[in-house]
Amino acid sequence: MTETEQPGPLGRVAVIVPTYNERENLEPIVARVRASVPGADILVVDDSSPDGTGEVADKLVASDQHVHVLHRRGKSGLGSAYIDGFGWALERGYGVLVEMDADGSHDPAELPSLLAALEHADLVIGSRWVPGGMVQNWPKSREFLSRGANTYARILLGIGIRDATAGYRAYRAGTLRAAALDQVLSRGYCFQIDLVLRALRAGLAVTEVPITFTERTRGASKMSKAIVAEALWRVTQWGIAARLRGRGAADHRRAGGRAEAGGQAGV
Repeated sequence: MTETEQPGPLGRVAVIVPTYNERENLEPIVARVRASVPGADILVVDDSSPDGTGEVADKLVASDQHVHVLHRRGKSGLGSAYIDGFGWALERGYGVLVEMDADGSHDPAELPSLLAALEHADLVIGSRWVPGGMVQNWPKSREFLSRGANTYARILLGIGIRDATAGYRAYRAGTLRAAALDQVLSRGYCFQIDLVLRALRAGLAVTEVPITFTERTRGASKMSKAIVAEALWRVTQWGIAARLRGRGAADHRRAGGRAEAGGQAGV
């Protein structure tokens, strides 16, 4: 929390699930979320999936008042999908906004632990790289890429977060309002780093809780060389810009250190 803000009720929960060609995965993940947190609403943000994911979402909406869908024209990137989803939920007064993948890699059964941690934080990250966190069915090359990307971001940006690229997370609505979402240009997985950095720079409390990340068993991964290149370029740009402004790594360490005190003792 900020120094002047006291923890308050979380309010209604919106779980935002971006989709592109996730027809086989969508219905099972929605069912698992509904079972894990029955009071939560689910927003599917579909980028005109050619495999018919949008039609599956429409059927779920028709049968469950807790499910909603936002249809977008064409594939515009993960960051853009989340920003549109955040805007939808903020306009409707949700107090908590959750990011979750549609492919089953984020276990809905772990969502209650993220929400519990959010009672004492502004942003909670489901982390693979804190004690207790792990990945399943990943090749060593993918693990090396993720660990390397997070180490690079942690050193260059001077933050204490172990898994800044993680895509399973819960925000208080106020955290996203403070993030100036209209100024976020990141579109790939570096979108996750961008929002962590904005929260820390705003003096907000960011906590990591361990999760088990399981590689998808159906469908194709959206990871690409272009996504990795964007993340590398933007993190380098942010790190250099901070040093040119005289805001060194120590500034972010203080913010990150205070934030992590409340927690554990993508790419």
